[in-house]
Amino acid sequence: MKSEPRIYLLDPQKLPPETIAVTFAKTSRSPESFDQIAAELTDQKSSEFNEKWVVGYGHSSVAEHAVLHIAVENVSRLAVECLESNRLASYTEKSTRYQTWDAAAYLTPDELLNHPLRGDYILTCNTLFGCYEKLIPEVKKAIEKDTPRLADETENAWKRRTLSMTIDVCRFVLPAASLANVGVTINARALEHAISKMLSSPLLEVQRMGVSIKEIAVSSVPTLMKYAQENAYLKHAESTLSKITIPNDNSSPDWCNLVHYDTDAESRVLAAVLYRFQKIDYTQAYQWVTQANDDQRGSLAKNILAERERYTAPLRELEHTTFTFDIALDQGAYYEVKRHRMLTLTPQPLTIDLGYALPKAVTAAGMETPFQYAMERASELSTKMKADFPAAASYAVPNAFNRRFLITSNLRSLIHFISLRSAPNAHFSVRRLAQRMADELCKVLPVFGHYLVRCADESAASIIEKYFSYTEMRKI
Repeated sequence: MKSEPRIYLLDPQKLPPETIAVTFAKTSRSPESFDQIAAELTDQKSSEFNEKWVVGYGHSSVAEHAVLHIAVENVSRLAVECLESNRLASYTEKSTRYQTWDAAAYLTPDELLNHPLRGDYILTCNTLFGCYEKLIPEVKKAIEKDTPRLADETENAWKRRTLSMTIDVCRFVLPAASLANVGVTINARALEHAISKMLSSPLLEVQRMGVSIKEIAVSSVPTLMKYAQENAYLKHAESTLSKITIPNDNSSPDWCNLVHYDTDAESRVLAAVLYRFQKIDYTQAYQWVTQANDDQRGSLAKNILAERERYTAPLRELEHTTFTFDIALDQGAYYEVKRHRMLTLTPQPLTIDLGYALPKAVTAAGMETPFQYAMERASELSTKMKADFPAAASYAVPNAFNRRFLITSNLRSLIHFISLRSAPNAHFSVRRLAQRMADELCKVLPVFGHYLVRCADESAASIIEKYFSYTEMRKI
């Protein structure tokens, strides 16, 4: 009898995650259908299977079929960073762009329990959130004054637009201690690694978050989670590598530098595309590309990218070359960047060392002095905390302060990043990064640079001129 195709769901409301994982795993050796396999499984049998094959023999891919949806509420944005540093998961977080924060919506870390700085910390956070509350109405008036209604825009639509623009500016004063909610969808294999990272964190809050997430995960996937534990390797790296002293000449490099790239990047990509569509080996494809004239290379690049719509993913062969950028940008913008998990992202700790950015709308609203005062109080507190609590000192640092981070990405992901983050609805801080990265790529990609899709109405320089009183490494 001919077997007909069947496509159906294994309902997570009827089957535990571990049972679904085992059901999929057993198909490699069982001729039965998935629903038949699932019907024969019990919690005990699933646990025994996972104990033997996942734990005992290291077949960890089985755990990827067990998916959990975890709601995490009222944790600091600094803790959210650790949680969201795990690439193989999906996250949706309370946004500083579309919501406002209550005056008491910040974490006081346990590191300061019974410590003399606790009172200073609370006072400083109250100063920051007080500044935030004062900024909103004043910045909104300034933005409304300079933002006329569009021809076909209703009064309510205009008010919503100017309020959104206001919040985009005022978020610069919010510290990393600000509380947030985040929804996480993650498989058990990735979650075990995430919990291990959290349990190994120098921050007490993150350690507690790891314990709590493990507890609720064990209730759903008991066998796959029970061995998640602190990672001695991560703790060793944290404790030893951070103690190495390297002289710093305090130079002020450009805020965005393309520090490494494949000099034959275009040839490698063009050859990979030919390899996919021609019956030749890679060496032949690469030789053809390197011997081709400019018109031939340009025509090939056009066929690869010219017909692509703005948000259509380009061919995967563009992943065969990478670029590394060294960037110093305000923490608010970094928070947007970290959502692109296909990037390899290496941030330095959030500190006050690189100074802060001042949005021009704050100056226009006549609020530059209270903004600067809030930044100075945060800087003083973070400096004091750093002596005893170098990791927890980051809680006091507002979004306005610059942070240095390294990005390594393939060309395909960069094209997506530039398309998305240069769009008019993206935050102006990250738009200037997308434009600047595109500029740097165009210098080294004469064939592909023409096809980077970005907003043509502005540039990195024009964004800085329009939106910032100052941005780059201004010291306290």
